[in-house]
Amino acid sequence: MPLYEYLCHNCGEFEALRSLSDYNAPMHCPECDVVAVKIFSAPNINLNSGSLSAISPKNSAEPRLVKQKPKELTKPRYQKVNTNRPWMISHAPTRY
Repeated sequence: MPLYEYLCHNCGEFEALRSLSDYNAPMHCPECDVVAVKIFSAPNINLNSGSLSAISPKNSAEPRLVKQKPKELTKPRYQKVNTNRPWMISHAPTRY
């Protein structure tokens, strides 16, 4: 439930927890029972909470170093093409 601030003209400011369904319903002062006016103020945001731990260097957009075992080197396999395409250099019977 959100915490709202109200101003009573007789008693001053007070806070009240109200459900969202009671947003537009009038709020009465708990001391003098006069209808209070809602005060619009800046939200209370705690920047020192644990939510900032998600923005740490280990979770940044910087790529991380991945260590892998070296792969064994294998001899490359070439394909031999037996077609008659002398206009292609790779298929010509003699090298120029």
